[in-house]
Amino acid sequence: MPTVQDLMDLEEQYNAHNYKPLDVVIERASGVWVWDVAGKKYLDFLSAYSAVNQGHCHPRIVRRMQEQASKVALTSRAFRNDQLPLFARQLCELIGYEMMLPMNTGAEAVETALKAARKWGYKIKGVPENQAEIIVCKGNFHGRTTTIIGFSSEAQYRDGFGPFTPGFISIPYGDASALEATINSHTVAFLFEPIQGEGGVIVPPDGYLSAVREICSRHNVLMIADEIQTGLGRTGKMLACDHENVKPDVVILGKALSGGMYPVSAVLASRQILGVFNPGDHGSTFGGNPLGCAIAREALDVIVDEKLADRAAQMGDYLMECLSEINSPYVDYYRGKGLLVGIVLKPDAGGARRFCEALQAQGVLAKETHQVVIRLAPPLIIEKEELDWALHQIAKVLTEG
Repeated sequence: MPTVQDLMDLEEQYNAHNYKPLDVVIERASGVWVWDVAGKKYLDFLSAYSAVNQGHCHPRIVRRMQEQASKVALTSRAFRNDQLPLFARQLCELIGYEMMLPMNTGAEAVETALKAARKWGYKIKGVPENQAEIIVCKGNFHGRTTTIIGFSSEAQYRDGFGPFTPGFISIPYGDASALEATINSHTVAFLFEPIQGEGGVIVPPDGYLSAVREICSRHNVLMIADEIQTGLGRTGKMLACDHENVKPDVVILGKALSGGMYPVSAVLASRQILGVFNPGDHGSTFGGNPLGCAIAREALDVIVDEKLADRAAQMGDYLMECLSEINSPYVDYYRGKGLLVGIVLKPDAGGARRFCEALQAQGVLAKETHQVVIRLAPPLIIEKEELDWALHQIAKVLTEG
């Protein structure tokens, strides 16, 4: 059997170096726990960037996946299948929209929303052809396609990948007045994250989402919420926008939509907005496939049946309360909502990477973002006893350094 080092060496040799993972080689997982190839057990405090809100290998989702895989996995959209209509109805009724468009990855769903917004702008709003503008936020992370990285403010995401798609204008995050000042007659949409996850778990000021909703409505601009990471219970509500009772024109979902078992994403909007697509305008061989739809249906049922949004709210409050009691010379402050929390370190703390490596040694897997933030996002099924155990390890690392 290959050793941990053998496997890491093989990855370094044969896999492109587009990630810098922690040096743990995971072999299996269950619930909030994962095990490496040497049998060591870790508590997963990243949840695959919030894709496994329901926990690893949830038995209901695994069973549904196995059942569907033995029937039919892929038909392409050249033919209809029996799972897509049921998934579409379930998701639309749960989130509260008239239509949805299924894709696979989050980035694909973002691209879908951008195409819908542009075509809506031309066909419905009446913006002159090829002059549509979409406003985005500095510090955003919406994916890795060439269009999306073109409007990223992170220099590394753009370096060496131009030229980029025009038509995007970037403004400061959390600043409603900047949005108001930037909108013009060619503006078709405002794309944002209710909480910037990859940006460092940045929570906008109270009232920001409500202000954005009012501004977009007044100017006939589509409010597009990227809830790929924040949606489906992560922040203590089904959607993060629900904290201010705000309904965006377009919602983008992914990650936990399949419980981490299979790539499933979706764009939800009104019939008028998604109705701009005609046969041949957009598509995906795997988008809306019966296997993915069946898995997503069960994943949604688990979120509802196990009241995971409520659990995230309760455990998130407890997590923040306990973190605030840790007297660490390295921590500046904590921020977040629900079970999406960022530990913001002081500039002289030596960076977040070393703390994540120390947590790994203690049996807790977390990941740094933007050098000075440790992101904490355990599966929403985490029990208080498990959270207490992890907090003990976190407190040890944050105090001892």
